[in-house]
Amino acid sequence: MAAGEARPITDDEQEEPVTRTLVPVTGVAPTDEPAPAAAVTDDPAAPPTPDVVDTARALGLCVVEVLTGGREVDSIARWITEDVQRHLLQRAAVAARARSVGRRPRARPLLQVGSVRVCEPAPGVAEAAVVVHTRSHARAVALRLELRQGRWRATAIGVL
Repeated sequence: MAAGEARPITDDEQEEPVTRTLVPVTGVAPTDEPAPAAAVTDDPAAPPTPDVVDTARALGLCVVEVLTGGREVDSIARWITEDVQRHLLQRAAVAARARSVGRRPRARPLLQVGSVRVCEPAPGVAEAAVVVHTRSHARAVALRLELRQGRWRATAIGVL
């Protein structure tokens, strides 16, 4: 067997691998704790929750477009909170001033989304890191997304 190759675990005295299965636990009383949020919202009539990875990818791209002057902050207002909108307006204003001082032409930037990593620390909460590549460098966008009224909304955004 090659190094790093998976192999079945055997006991020292046995030649053949032992097959192990999970056995259901019986005789345990159910608790009165409420069901997790994901189980409560499993209503067949409710619209499906959008994929958090797709939302993070799209929102990360939009945030970089806002900072490079290719998009207005108001165009993504429904996917961000008011605090995030104020923060992005300030960052966009600073970036616009820097572009005007540098006398760079205002061409629509060529952007491409690289890797997207998402973790869900709690039900209805996701934290994502999105890498967006421009012609000259890459930017990392950190997002905290919360599920509100069936839609993922960014409650915090950081751009490196």
